[in-house]
Amino acid sequence: MPTATTTATATDLMIPPITIQAIGEEVAIKWADGAESFFTGERLRAASPSAETAGERDILGGLHGGQGPRDFSAVRVLGWDRIGNYAIRFDFSDGHRTGLYTYEYLRKLGDLQNP
Repeated sequence: MPTATTTATATDLMIPPITIQAIGEEVAIKWADGAESFFTGERLRAASPSAETAGERDILGGLHGGQGPRDFSAVRVLGWDRIGNYAIRFDFSDGHRTGLYTYEYLRKLGDLQNP
């Protein structure tokens, strides 16, 4: 299963990726501090921070929308774009491309695989 090779701390969560590449069915990210994270398309798609996938909270904290858990086992990452100096937007084989994965979010997601 994909893992991150080091655990991010609060001070290094906004460290940018040096390299992002597709390796087989995974996306590999090498961070400026030397850490590496590996993600399957399924994992990235299921963790999409988009309102379409995760829903949106109103001012009182109520959750609206979001499709909830689904089977993304056949979903692959087709490409990606860097968004400013803070996020990556992935293009998925199911047509999804609206989630912005901040560097902080990706580091945390990678670290969850290797606590």
